[in-house]
Amino acid sequence: MHYLDSIFRIIGSLGLFLYGMKVMSDGIQHTAGPRLQQVLGFMTGNRVTAVLTGLVVTAIIQSSSATTVMVVSFVNAGLLTLTQAIGVIMGANIGTTITGWIVSLVGFTLSISSLALPAVGLGFVMRMLKWKHRMLGEVLLGFGILFLGLDFLTQSMPRISPEALSFIGAVSNRGVVSTLIGTGIGVVMTVITHSSSASTAIMLTMAHNGLIDYPMAATMILGANIGTTIDAALASIGTKTAARQTALVHVLFNVIGTVWALILFRPLLFLVDWITPGSISETGITTRLAMFHSVFNLINTLLFFPFVKPFAVLVSFLIKDTPSAPVSSISSPYILEYKSGSIQDTPELNILRAEKEIRDMAGVAAAMYQQVSTAFPSLQQKTAEDDKNAAVEALVRDMGNQEQYTDEMREELTRFLIECTRQHLSPQTERKVSMLLRIVTDLEEVTDECFSVALLLERSVKKNLSFKNKEMEALMPYMGMAEASLNFVQDHLGHPLSPEQAVYAKDLEGKIDRSRNKLRKLGRKRIEAGQDVKTELLFIDVVRRIENLGDYCYDIAVALGALR
Repeated sequence: MHYLDSIFRIIGSLGLFLYGMKVMSDGIQHTAGPRLQQVLGFMTGNRVTAVLTGLVVTAIIQSSSATTVMVVSFVNAGLLTLTQAIGVIMGANIGTTITGWIVSLVGFTLSISSLALPAVGLGFVMRMLKWKHRMLGEVLLGFGILFLGLDFLTQSMPRISPEALSFIGAVSNRGVVSTLIGTGIGVVMTVITHSSSASTAIMLTMAHNGLIDYPMAATMILGANIGTTIDAALASIGTKTAARQTALVHVLFNVIGTVWALILFRPLLFLVDWITPGSISETGITTRLAMFHSVFNLINTLLFFPFVKPFAVLVSFLIKDTPSAPVSSISSPYILEYKSGSIQDTPELNILRAEKEIRDMAGVAAAMYQQVSTAFPSLQQKTAEDDKNAAVEALVRDMGNQEQYTDEMREELTRFLIECTRQHLSPQTERKVSMLLRIVTDLEEVTDECFSVALLLERSVKKNLSFKNKEMEALMPYMGMAEASLNFVQDHLGHPLSPEQAVYAKDLEGKIDRSRNKLRKLGRKRIEAGQDVKTELLFIDVVRRIENLGDYCYDIAVALGALR
């Protein structure tokens, strides 16, 4: 019964520790959400910036598993290349050692109870107050809960008996066997907890309480580096080739690193002892283990760093891109693959994923409008009826497929963004999500208008309603203005508009409105002059549809301006 009580106490303490880490991570993301997105965008540079980005993001969200799952998701979405992802994963392995340092330097050197409870109380009060820095209270609250869990974990560890001490000593002195046993235990603990930070905290606590010695704890930490790859591997199931290659990068990087560290285990321990000032009794075993964790991951990154491109070639060889028949992405159903769990880990950063998909949607809208604006003069110039009919039927069929595709994009993106809003977001990010939902709706309306214009063009061909040269000469500059508005929106998606850019968008909208009025007058005058009524009404209808398209583009520009 005593052992059962200890097990439940350890499980409860670990749950409190993980919950505190989650609250603290959410608070940091809320506080630094937009800046965190800028940091993540910084990784598109060279491999050095990629490593630094992985380090910073993991240190902030306190989870290398969350970072690597997010990286796999971003590679699958096309936000990152495999080479960039390798650098981020390397940095994430360094960043995850921050947790060990926090636990060792604060958790075991200061009075945890005297530190944790005031942090919980102050953080709760700050969290309840309605002020702009209330999210800092969430950080402090999570910090306090984390160390409260660590305090309970320390107290819940069973006291070691002389018999158990002799057994652990016998296991620890079996050379390679004890090294492999420790590594296996570390793998299993991390797979069970799904958090290398949590398993490392347990190992540090066990070492602090004398349950395991320094070498055994070090081998368990090495095992944790293998166990943490399970989340990325699971996240890559059913994804694209590049995402599966990214997950394999994480597995190979950690497994190969652990293998060389086990082979050179004694020299590695000697290096850590040489770097760390004082003896274990003076600095504490937990500080020595935190140093071991950092030194190992830093050396492993330095060893792999010059071989990022060959490493990418290797994983590309191991997981080859399966050849398939060339199928247009527009003709296939649009599916936005994501897992709710990964959104919960990094809700602020997943907005980047949505922005990338929205830019793709804008690209489809721009392509549709380009098709329509090109088809107008070409169909007016054709004389053979069969050629006209075949061309317009192909146009309407293609435009219909694209319009259906963007309808699916709107549904999937709306679902994804709403899933993001169910998580805790900073007020600024919540406003951004609202604007993105509005932009998605407006882009889908743009594609609807493009399809409507294609249907009007089909009607003109079927009923032999041809615009006169004068009408075409007046219409084409008007269509050019609408195209300029759509291209402007496409170029600036993902970036808030400056005041000068907002003025440009407003001026362009004004020009479209003035041209619309002139073209309507032209159509009415031609009706009054006795021209074919059906043709002129069709002309006015085309003008109206294009003007609607310009309005939606301006609405998107207004939404982008509101993101400042």
